Amino acid sequence: MYYDVQLIFQIAGIGIVVAMIHTILKQMGKEDIANWVTLLAFVIVLIMVASAIEELFQTIKSVFLFK
Repeated sequence: MYYDVQLIFQIAGIGIVVAMIHTILKQMGKEDIANWVTLLAFVIVLIMVASAIEELFQTIKSVFLFK
């Protein structure tokens, strides 16, 4: 249970930091770099969520296969 809350806070923290960086870069006129930063953060969060889902499936598999 603790890991789930920790993952949510990590994703929220990444979102807040990326939003600030995106806003700063956009105001500086570097919209291309701001978009790349946002895309990179999206990929990082996607990898984090995919690993959590993989762990969930491994747990379900171990429960139902009794291994």
